[in-house]
Amino acid sequence: MKHSFTYIVFLYLVALSVFAQPAAPSASKPNIIFILVDDMGWGDVGAFWQQQRMKANDRSEPWQFTPSLDAIAQNGAMLTHHYCAAPVCAPSRASLMLGVSQGHANIRNNQFDKELQDTYTMSSVLKKAGYSTSLVGKWGLQGVDAEAPNWPAHPLNRGFDYSYAYIRHADGHEHYPVEGIYRGKKEVWENKTNVSAGLAKSFTTDLWTAKAKQIIKQQAGKAQPFFMYLAYDVPHAVLELPTQAYPQGGGLKGGLQWLGTSGKMINTASGTPDSYIHPDYAKATYDHDKNPATAEVPWPNVYKRYATLCRRIDDGIGDIMQLLKDLKIDQNTMVVFTSDNGPSIESYLKEDYEPVFFNSFGPFDGIKRDVWEGGVRMPTLVQWPGTIPTKQVITRPSALYDWLATFADAAQIPAPARTDGVSLLPTLTGQGTQKQGVVYIEYENNGATPKFEEFSPNHRARKRNQMQKIRLGDFVGVRYDIKSADDDFEIYNVVTDPQETKNLAGEAAYRSMQKTFKERVTQVRRPDPEAPRPYDLAPMAAMEAPKAAAGVHWAIHEGEFPWVADLTGRPASLSGNKPGADINSIALKEGMIYQEGYLKVPQDGTYQFTMTGNGSYLFRLHDALIIDRTYPDQPKLKLPLSATVNLKAGYHPFRIYYHQTGNAKPNLDWTWQAEGMREQPVPAAALFHAAD
Repeated sequence: MKHSFTYIVFLYLVALSVFAQPAAPSASKPNIIFILVDDMGWGDVGAFWQQQRMKANDRSEPWQFTPSLDAIAQNGAMLTHHYCAAPVCAPSRASLMLGVSQGHANIRNNQFDKELQDTYTMSSVLKKAGYSTSLVGKWGLQGVDAEAPNWPAHPLNRGFDYSYAYIRHADGHEHYPVEGIYRGKKEVWENKTNVSAGLAKSFTTDLWTAKAKQIIKQQAGKAQPFFMYLAYDVPHAVLELPTQAYPQGGGLKGGLQWLGTSGKMINTASGTPDSYIHPDYAKATYDHDKNPATAEVPWPNVYKRYATLCRRIDDGIGDIMQLLKDLKIDQNTMVVFTSDNGPSIESYLKEDYEPVFFNSFGPFDGIKRDVWEGGVRMPTLVQWPGTIPTKQVITRPSALYDWLATFADAAQIPAPARTDGVSLLPTLTGQGTQKQGVVYIEYENNGATPKFEEFSPNHRARKRNQMQKIRLGDFVGVRYDIKSADDDFEIYNVVTDPQETKNLAGEAAYRSMQKTFKERVTQVRRPDPEAPRPYDLAPMAAMEAPKAAAGVHWAIHEGEFPWVADLTGRPASLSGNKPGADINSIALKEGMIYQEGYLKVPQDGTYQFTMTGNGSYLFRLHDALIIDRTYPDQPKLKLPLSATVNLKAGYHPFRIYYHQTGNAKPNLDWTWQAEGMREQPVPAAALFHAAD
């Protein structure tokens, strides 16, 4: 353990000075389909957990089937240690789109319908890379400062060429927009037109699948690659059923089809809404009292419904995968499947629902709104035939916000430097060396972890309130009901103890790890005034004194770049070390200037950093995003930007990215000030770089 942890910490401390190799690009840019489901747990997918239950054949432990998702697991990769960004949907989806953790996202906690930050998004990055971009399904990040359809963060204003979706968050809580069986009528918008009136008997899971298939057919014959964000709004709480059995076949000629006729928009818009139970579950029974001598009883209706909804998603995904084969584009299409957060305890029906029936949380404890593994570990699958090897089980930790950088890598365009995620392609493809990523989660909720018997006693009825989780290697640090930055982390080895039953924090061997967790969480986030935390004022911890020499390491990348880019691993036009951070003497017509090193802070205190420049720029300390002047990428004014940071004395690794366009001479002024220190340029005497 000690050797492993020391190595992990070492990676974090030196990561800024190590260049990782990018994954080898494919001959052409792949189509990308990102499928996100709502509230499906790690344990709901057959390949992850349900198959184990079936093989155990314990009649008191029912199981469900996901054959299409299991096929993706066979034909691609299972990411068994993949985390959502937050244990509830709005912040998780915001981090996905922005490519940043909850330490930097502008939507946190339960800020449903809040306007997604106007900056680079997964869709806008891929659009710049030449992709046609579409959203089908649930959005909920539109903003509320304008009337429909002029929401400030409408999908069309965040990089999508086309959207067919529930725009409001709460609309996704009803799966029949016209009938509104349990939650009232809802609105589906095609771009900025409300098309709900024509959607009689349109069960939204079927509607989204049929629309996705229609778009894929339209895009398949074009040279331009496409990106689709397919966001299903099931199996979330309302648990409404389809109208009928899934249509036979799949792909081009079978399965769900888009008819486009008002009142009969899709080929399942007939029959009786909220009526169909899958035959695998309609007459299913189980050993309810764990006594084989007594007769089994039928599954409760609510669980037949839940399993049918999961199966309906599975059928739709299988239908789409067949379509890719029929169109002969499956070999150059990357498909990703995951969930936004852990399984829910909610039911909008009269009958209560609990995820214990199928153990939807898998071998973990925790549900939606918990940062225990069951609330944040997601069932994640990736398939890209011929590029991603089959039957892979990837245990390297990763996070939802890694996908923006991953897709940028696949699209052969550098990711914006403001993103927190890293490309997963090196691990998925087995080519190149993956950069070190960060799994970091924070969230606030005034509830408690359920008292399920399946959960370890140390988790049952735990007050949530302010929560925080970070993973380093095999270990996680978890804090519940946080009162101050001094609160200790509970420490678990989630590889050997995935249920997080044995808190290691009290053991002497883990005291240094406690210190590391407390320090690390100060280095990966910035406070958000709209989501205050009890640890917001904690000073950013310094690193141990590095082996360093005076000066700054710099690199120049000449050429055209779409934004302030992360060029880690790409050969520089020129590089070297120089005494200070001044770039005003560098001759560069167009390109990127990158600087990294260590800032030696003379004493504990609150420091204000200010930057002014005629290009676009970004400044990080450790992994915290301090100053971001990257969007829009070509500012016309020398706007000074300032940020205040509470710092511990000592060495702090920094990175400065500067993007120069046109023929203007590079210019970037960087100053600091603190109590007892007037504003002044950051002196060369405070700057160091890693010694050779």
